[in-house]
Amino acid sequence: MTDIKLVILDRDGTINEDSLDYVKTPEEWRPMPGALEAIARLNHAGWHVVIASNQSGLGRGLFDVSSLNAMHAKMHKMLAAVGGRVDAVFYCPHSASEGCRCRKPEPGLFEQIGDRYGIDLKGVPTLGDSARDVLAGLAAGCEPHLVLTGKGVAYAGGQLPDTFPKETQVHANLSAFADFLITREAADV
Repeated sequence: MTDIKLVILDRDGTINEDSLDYVKTPEEWRPMPGALEAIARLNHAGWHVVIASNQSGLGRGLFDVSSLNAMHAKMHKMLAAVGGRVDAVFYCPHSASEGCRCRKPEPGLFEQIGDRYGIDLKGVPTLGDSARDVLAGLAAGCEPHLVLTGKGVAYAGGQLPDTFPKETQVHANLSAFADFLITREAADV
């Protein structure tokens, strides 16, 4: 095990508002209430935050890499304004029909993150708003967490379907997830 405290987050529906029409421009990229501040709290507690995101809008030709970079530049600037940061953004540019290994629920993005940081992802917390986020993280050995924002709203107030691993932990939003990690760590000291 390494000394780095790493957490892996999905982007759309977890950090920022999702859209059925895809988030295609910086103007369409809008953070969820309290999400940026939650990332800053994680950073201040010593966590390195990395994003793993399917971005099939690239493969579908709905936006280009410069638009994606502009969205991330906006996110980084807004995070800096509240004292937070995302260390890296890993994304899959492929559409579902391309059958790549980096598109969640496949674990390829997580494997790339483990390789980049030189760590085993066993037990690394990961948070997303869909079964594919949770399954991809679990396949890489991560601790699975679901947020009830974005696509996760569909699971609010009910039991998770069998498509979710039984060890999936559920949180109202990214802020509640950050509070959980920080409180759990303080209790373990």
